[in-house]
Amino acid sequence: MTVPNIRIFKCIADLRKFRKDCWIKDLSVGFVPTMGYLHEGHLSLVRQSLEQNDVTLVSIFVNPSQFAPHEDLDAYPRNIERDLQLLESVVSKDRARRVAGVFTPSVREMYPSGIPLETSQQKGAFVSVSGVSEQLEGRARPQFFRGVATVVTKLFNIVEPTNAYFGQKDVQQSIVIKRMVSDLLFNVQIHVVDTVRDKTGLALSSRNSYLSDEVKKQASVLYRSMTGARSLYANNGNLTTGELKSSIEKTIVGENDKFEIDYVAFNYADTLEYVPEDATIDKERECILSLAVRVPNSNTENSGTTRLIDNIVFTK
Repeated sequence: MTVPNIRIFKCIADLRKFRKDCWIKDLSVGFVPTMGYLHEGHLSLVRQSLEQNDVTLVSIFVNPSQFAPHEDLDAYPRNIERDLQLLESVVSKDRARRVAGVFTPSVREMYPSGIPLETSQQKGAFVSVSGVSEQLEGRARPQFFRGVATVVTKLFNIVEPTNAYFGQKDVQQSIVIKRMVSDLLFNVQIHVVDTVRDKTGLALSSRNSYLSDEVKKQASVLYRSMTGARSLYANNGNLTTGELKSSIEKTIVGENDKFEIDYVAFNYADTLEYVPEDATIDKERECILSLAVRVPNSNTENSGTTRLIDNIVFTK
């Protein structure tokens, strides 16, 4: 598979040969790992890489080890031809740089020992990042960050990037990756790029493709509820996180009573320590407000649900 100006790598050995040439030429390499079905959020990461590096590589790989057996691995949206066309269209501001290569490995290439979805049946080497993986998404999806840390470790070992780019929307993932890079002594600089939103405020996500237009519009309440709470806090810094959480929940359910809140949480950015609901936020520490909400795919009966996550930096 080829697209003009973009080289497609399916084999680790071929990508490593390409990377060796970059080393010889003393070229910096930017890397954007994705699971495909790209949107403007992904492309914003690619653009930043193009501006900051001589060479930009992108991976497209739906990573099975971060999915539990009951989750949407098989249904996760995929369209490699569309993704490649989008990547081909992205250029640096001076139009001198484009994406140099896309890594699209098979599951067998990435997991030579196999990868059953039941963690008790998995064999081989895996990476766990203790201390920042157990909260928030880690509490809701216990296998998730083990899978993320494992696949990103593999990708970093293959690509050996100078710089790697992640989105603020997956803020806990960024914190986990930063901790992993620091503790495992990876020679890569991690960059976290602001969340990209549509005109309603809904954070862009590949899973938004599951939603009807009506539900997408209603789901903008997630962002509005968080920014509303931040404004409330700006006017009264003595409010507890429990009081702020109650305001958020009322706003979300008031938009659509079928929206099911998984969690609303306030965590300090450096450790992901939860701020207790009966406490106020320490104004000397950066605090992140995160939430996860299950929304119906449409407002018709039995349409299924999609789990959306979002966050904002609440205080700096």
